[in-house]
Amino acid sequence: MTDAAKIVPVVLAGGQGTRLWPMSRAARPKQFLPLTGPTSLYQQTLRRVADATRYHAPIIVTNSEYRFLAAEQAQEAGVTPAAVLLEPVARNTAAAIAAAALQARASFGGDAVIHVLASDHAVEADANYWWSVDTAAAAARHGRLVTFGITPTAPETGYGYIEAATDLGNGVRAVARFVEKPDRATAESMLAAGGYYWNSGTFMLGVDSFLAEMQALAPDTYAAAKAAMDAARVDLDFIRLDEKAFAAAPNISVDYAIFEKSRSVALVPVTFPWSDLGAWDAVWKVSAKDRDGNVVTNGNATLSNTSNSLVVSEKAHIAVEGLTDIAIVASDDAIYVGKLSEAQRVGPMVKALRANPDTQGLTEIHRTAYRPWGGYSSVLSGDRFQVKRLFVKPGKKLSLQKHHHRAEHWVVVTGTAEVTIDGQVSTLTENESIYLPLGCVHRLANPGKILLELIEVQTGSYLGEDDIIRIEDEFGRT
Repeated sequence: MTDAAKIVPVVLAGGQGTRLWPMSRAARPKQFLPLTGPTSLYQQTLRRVADATRYHAPIIVTNSEYRFLAAEQAQEAGVTPAAVLLEPVARNTAAAIAAAALQARASFGGDAVIHVLASDHAVEADANYWWSVDTAAAAARHGRLVTFGITPTAPETGYGYIEAATDLGNGVRAVARFVEKPDRATAESMLAAGGYYWNSGTFMLGVDSFLAEMQALAPDTYAAAKAAMDAARVDLDFIRLDEKAFAAAPNISVDYAIFEKSRSVALVPVTFPWSDLGAWDAVWKVSAKDRDGNVVTNGNATLSNTSNSLVVSEKAHIAVEGLTDIAIVASDDAIYVGKLSEAQRVGPMVKALRANPDTQGLTEIHRTAYRPWGGYSSVLSGDRFQVKRLFVKPGKKLSLQKHHHRAEHWVVVTGTAEVTIDGQVSTLTENESIYLPLGCVHRLANPGKILLELIEVQTGSYLGEDDIIRIEDEFGRT
């Protein structure tokens, strides 16, 4: 396949999915979690489009808060993006796809075809999958705005549906209408009638065709996306969309803005295994089960007289006795327990948690916070002291910084630490420690080949994360 015929993947990775709480939170949403295997859903998506004979390098669209996470996981997956666009605010998929299409036109030309993929879906790329990609790309090159419709296997109420119309030939059908997430009776009637497909939220679009429809059907969104791209600035390996311009875009999905209005829309019906992993029951359905129908991740559970259940635990060992149809999900600082068959109710529960100031933080951050250099976990805190576990990846270093209100004491647990204090450099290994007095200018680095882990003890009158004065930083955070 020539470069001109290659497809440009557009990977949308800016969502803040909450229905997989307590694992998925605003600071680390589900696309960056390894829910169905050893790698994250985002990395699985990148690897599906890593075939250089079919695809160009991907354009990634993500939230600015996820930039280092997205870049690092792409590097781990062996993928070098063509561009990483950073959304300053969330504006749903219409503005994000418009910005990506403008970037694709600038990089690959108006004749390019983009394959828009959600980064948080579970997909089995079988022969039907690749047939659908090639079929949709051919239709997109002829001006069609193509959506992929998953052949339903059950009357799901958590998905939107697409009703197919006339057969257009070559595996492509016209679209009669889009259907909102139905109640069970409606879903059952559509399944019995046939001709209805799950809306996968995946698209194949000719760049010029799509942008022309954006200008005609969603001019405000197009104008905002173009202004945000025109005023964008390069920051390290990222392209920051202009905040003021992008914030002016309507908060609307591409389905509402374009696909439900355009006369150029077409559907490619497909049968490959797919799930949007929209709730814990969906994770259970796509996972390998034991003979009793149970799914246990990480081996952190003992089950007795229990069936058709899901147990997910980051650390704690969960013992379950005599239950059926149960979901137990335990993170470092929160546990969800509920009926697996009613997993869609997690969303309203998260809204209630977010509305309460005492529990709001549980929906936003994890006890373990991830940074471009590694991260840290809160171990213990009290009046005027806090204990953390820091982990620094090989070859990474923290910013050169100082604090106005706290002193710190570092004890190396594993690996090698290079510590700079007021210009003096020291090297510490396991079981060695060092004291950082209040106000000193310091930096921590891992010069070794293995993960550096250390215990940090903070003491002082104020221990908030905003008491960091960055003087120098390789990640552009000064």
